[in-house]
Amino acid sequence: MTHDPATGPETGSATNPVTGPVTGPVTGPVTGPVTGPVSGPVSGPVTDRVTDSVTYDLVVVGGGPAGVAGALTAALAGLSVALVDSGPRLGGQYFRHAPVPKEGPEPGAGLARFLRQADALTARADVLSRHQVWNVSRDPDGSLTVHCLTSAPAPSPHPASSGGVGAGGERAVVLRGRRLLIATGAHDRPLPFPGWDLPGVLTAGGAQALLKGGGVLAGRRVVVSGTGPFLLPVATALAGAGARVLGVYEANGGLGLARHPLLALGKAGEAAGYAAALARHRVPYRTRQAVIAAHGDTEVEAVTVARLDAGWNVLATRVVRCDALAVGYGFVPQIELGTQLGCATRHDVDGSPVLAVDATLRTSVPGVWAAGEPVGVGGWRLAELEGRLAGRAIAEDARLSLGRGVSAEDVGLGRGAVSGDAGPGRGVGARGAGSGRRGPDGVLARRRERWRAFGEALQRAYPVRPGWQGWLRDDTIVCRCEEVPLARVREAQRLGATDARSIKLLARPGMGWCQGRICGYAVSCLAGEPPQPPRRPVAQPVTLGALATIEAPGTPHPGPDGDGPRSDGPRSDGPRSDGLGTGGPHGDGPHGDGPHGDGPHGDGPHDDGPHDGGPRDGRPHDGGRHGGAGEHSAH
Repeated sequence: MTHDPATGPETGSATNPVTGPVTGPVTGPVTGPVTGPVSGPVSGPVTDRVTDSVTYDLVVVGGGPAGVAGALTAALAGLSVALVDSGPRLGGQYFRHAPVPKEGPEPGAGLARFLRQADALTARADVLSRHQVWNVSRDPDGSLTVHCLTSAPAPSPHPASSGGVGAGGERAVVLRGRRLLIATGAHDRPLPFPGWDLPGVLTAGGAQALLKGGGVLAGRRVVVSGTGPFLLPVATALAGAGARVLGVYEANGGLGLARHPLLALGKAGEAAGYAAALARHRVPYRTRQAVIAAHGDTEVEAVTVARLDAGWNVLATRVVRCDALAVGYGFVPQIELGTQLGCATRHDVDGSPVLAVDATLRTSVPGVWAAGEPVGVGGWRLAELEGRLAGRAIAEDARLSLGRGVSAEDVGLGRGAVSGDAGPGRGVGARGAGSGRRGPDGVLARRRERWRAFGEALQRAYPVRPGWQGWLRDDTIVCRCEEVPLARVREAQRLGATDARSIKLLARPGMGWCQGRICGYAVSCLAGEPPQPPRRPVAQPVTLGALATIEAPGTPHPGPDGDGPRSDGPRSDGPRSDGLGTGGPHGDGPHGDGPHGDGPHGDGPHDDGPHDGGPRDGRPHDGGRHGGAGEHSAH
């Protein structure tokens, strides 16, 4: 297609440069550069003019509420979108579900709505499940390369971008995008105590993941311990599934939000529902108490429950016999991909490092946005709001690119999206995300501020007190991957280690399979410093065999589930029926997530990370029966 101009419909592939204006629709893939203006829609993918490989307008990492909302919002605005998630199905932690999900009472409320959104996204974007992202890098032309690892079956012949299969059956997949949305969620934050490495000890998120994903009970006689409201839905779900929950032990007091009555009012109904469910199953709820030790020869057989003072120092103890223990002390945001790219960070209320973003969820790195737990723990409703805001901001960024001399094909926008007549709820308004406080974006921004305030209030209400360090003995394992006991950490400090990094270099905590995800918080506390942003060039474990399958750039990228490149371009057609409407500030819109609805923490805030907290090949840190911290991040 070299003629100038092109005025008729072009339905074949355009493999040569198009230098004239294109006024008719182009429905085939365009692999040559387009230098003239485009006034008709382009429904086929536009390939990069330098590497001849598919470059998406947006790559989203994370398939929970934030990732799905952001990806769908951008796709409905006309952008070509790929979403990558490590789980077998979209949902993250909160909306984790079996292959045939069933709508039911809390904590499954909202699942049907999320599944409608996921279906709408699948019809409009490339969704790659079972793909873990281990690195993101910036290319010389400004685009972003997303390196994935997958064991999902590859089509035959293999897409060129997938390479071969490594010795372990894993293969590398490479995606390219002009923009990136990090929605990787968070993973459970455990604390070490004597016996926490026994089989049968797992995180609260791990217990929930087993139940939601496969209907598997962690045990028949279960104790739930830790701090924060997430303990309530976990205990309720276990009891409802048939487990005998012997008690929920909250290390902090029971009036965590007493200083924030207005914020607590919106959660009163949900809290009452959990209280009624626990009472119905005769589950005791005890405050100022926690499990400080687990006992057993080959698996957990009993736990020591301690009565604590306000600083978590032990006042008295008793023994409770059980066959499973679920513990949770909050969540650790997964920000490795952001720090790889050099995104600025800040410390959240609880001291956790999170990505710093502006009102539109844009990070300090051009072309990179973040939403959900990577910018601060706050629950699935807050995560979804942030995903929608980020998606609108990304679509607006694509619109503004047109004003900088970038063609419509280069940003994946057809005529409708560019001119603003894409239909109700599908385009970005004249006042783009972040350009003002009026209109839908202003409503979303104000609601986000309220939910973010609620999340921060919960973190202040349920802190981790320093007294837990007194629960440890010299032989207590601090790092399970490297089997580092407390005595070795203290020895490193006597040798001159003054921070967590120097302790790591001398005693090896954090050098194992999980790379400090499980023990990093504890080691920082023992070193007397707040946790520092991770510095990992490899965000997820990857084998050398898988790395060997990476091929040179310049090859097509896979479509959904790694099945090869798509030929139908960004899917932005069809009415908007996915429930992503703006809604009102009081929860009366399609989302029902206004400030007077059910707040962000009734669901477990680590909702949009692909790490599932379930068993991972029996590795001791995975959140399965061997007690790992169920990771819910990306992938």
